[in-house]
Amino acid sequence: MFPRKTILALSLLTTLPALAATQTVTPMTPDGVASYETIRPQADFIKRVDMIPMRDGTKLYTVTIMKKGTKNAPILLSRSPYNAEHDAKRTGSQSITEVTAVMDDDFLEDNYIRVYQDIRGMYHSEGDYVTNRPISGPLNDTGIDESTDAYDTIDWLVKHTPESNGKVGIVGSSYLGFTTLMAEINPHPALKAAVPQSPMVDGWIGDDWFHNGAFRNNSISYAVGQSTDHGHGKIAIGFEDDYNRFLNAGSSGDFIKQWGFEKFPFIQKLVQNPAYTDFWSLQAVDKIMAKEPLKVPTMLVVGQWDQEDSYGAPAVYKAMEPKDKNNDMVSLVIGPWRHSGVNHYGYNLGDLNFTGDTAKEFRVKYMKPFFDHYLKGAPDPHTPPVLTYATGINQWQVSQQWPAGTDKKLYLQANNGLSFDAPKKANKAHDEYVSDPAKPVPFVPRPVHLDDARQWKPWLVQDQRFASSRPDVLVYQSGALDKAIHIKGAPMVDLFAATSGTDGDFVVKLIDVYPNTTSEGLVQGAMEESLAGFELPIGIEIFRGRYVHGFDKPAPLKPGKIEEYKFGLPNVDHVFLPGHKLMVQVQSSLFPLYDRNPQTYVDNIFWAKPQDYKKANISVYHSAKAPSSVSLPIVE
Repeated sequence: MFPRKTILALSLLTTLPALAATQTVTPMTPDGVASYETIRPQADFIKRVDMIPMRDGTKLYTVTIMKKGTKNAPILLSRSPYNAEHDAKRTGSQSITEVTAVMDDDFLEDNYIRVYQDIRGMYHSEGDYVTNRPISGPLNDTGIDESTDAYDTIDWLVKHTPESNGKVGIVGSSYLGFTTLMAEINPHPALKAAVPQSPMVDGWIGDDWFHNGAFRNNSISYAVGQSTDHGHGKIAIGFEDDYNRFLNAGSSGDFIKQWGFEKFPFIQKLVQNPAYTDFWSLQAVDKIMAKEPLKVPTMLVVGQWDQEDSYGAPAVYKAMEPKDKNNDMVSLVIGPWRHSGVNHYGYNLGDLNFTGDTAKEFRVKYMKPFFDHYLKGAPDPHTPPVLTYATGINQWQVSQQWPAGTDKKLYLQANNGLSFDAPKKANKAHDEYVSDPAKPVPFVPRPVHLDDARQWKPWLVQDQRFASSRPDVLVYQSGALDKAIHIKGAPMVDLFAATSGTDGDFVVKLIDVYPNTTSEGLVQGAMEESLAGFELPIGIEIFRGRYVHGFDKPAPLKPGKIEEYKFGLPNVDHVFLPGHKLMVQVQSSLFPLYDRNPQTYVDNIFWAKPQDYKKANISVYHSAKAPSSVSLPIVE
């Protein structure tokens, strides 16, 4: 048997030699003590640390924690690149619910065995780290991946955890959502349930690295941090406004070279593969899951305003659901949260307040009963096929399928209007703006700090009035609604536009405009403020023009030619209330979150030169022959 280091909260035996309590000391007695066991005999939990061997001999650092007296209990596993030691050591408390994260409280109190593991190459685990390690196949000929590591881990745990009932569930958000999905590919027989939350699924189409071909600059600092010293890395570039920092650097490639980041292999993977080739498409987890049989009951979770991985969970649901013949193996949950918000407090997001702690409510009423049923034999909770939180009216709702609404086109109109009536004029009615790469539209009010969590986490609910007054942002608005409009699904953009350049980006925002006089959503601060006139984004997305004829076929745009750009906004459940207005904004940059498009076609935008960045006249059409619209998935 592989030797284990067991840490039990039973005694002080692990304290290395020190003075006996009665021994006389002098002013010069050395005060250093070799170690001190922070888990005291009065602790209400047991904690173990193991190095679990994988099939290739690599050993993975694994922490197991449970309440004292736990027996015949299920294991709840998370596989992480973000430090398993920290997950089970958040404080020096002797209470298990103060040592672990808030999302674990209800499970540990109910005698679950909680296990956290560092994936290979990260923190205390052995081996090499590969970001989103591809599944064994065309891109990975080693026979080792996150699926095999999950299998080997589960196999070891059920054999070496005497308190276990032999059943395992897996859960995790973001990268941990990715490893959760990987565990479902050729799963271990003991794996009985999975909850992938905001999983990283397709980093090019709509998750972390690109969105529809536009590069996300915050990927750079993430790559540096993850790839340095087993995950301990940090960038040191100061506190300058990132808007200025990236603008002054030039291209994103120039920024990478300026700070010496070009030596990082994952950054080279990004830079060398700007288009959707096999390099990315063969890694796409939704495409892999579409080919896999349904073996593990799966609850997919995402936040409606997930600023990092809004694409993944709905994409996997779409891939898996057709195989769910009885509508009881795969479910989708969309909550009113930011990225990974399901595992934190869900009272509010930015300036929005909800009814109670929506995250805890979901975990207690839906997620834990789901695990209890499959891992503890509890009665079937009849998990809803689709569970979403209707923002605007603040209530959980159940649907039998997703999307639940029926598409109805909301058309851009002359005089900056919006209407469900299609334009009737057959002429080339359009509006124009000048997109200047030297003055890109910021994605949040300046100053911009991409690594500031206070700005980053709620940015998708940022009041858009800061942008709607700019001359390079087109604004289309309806009249005040006389009745509510409820949407359930992903609004779909159908934009007819032309540019005077040979490349360009197109950003579309769907916005809920609050009345100018309202007491809705009161927020408490130094003074009480309402959301009067608030422009709440319901969905924001970007599309890189060069890919209009295929993500794997970048090509120059023909100046002046009207092209049709079709892409989806994030999946939502939202009610536009009476008295509110619908708004659509169109622009050509979201900087510096997304890199600037030079608007002159170059082979690789990472290496665009200063002379490539040119102003362009952008025309957005709203005629009978070119009817720009956003389709809303409306439910009655």
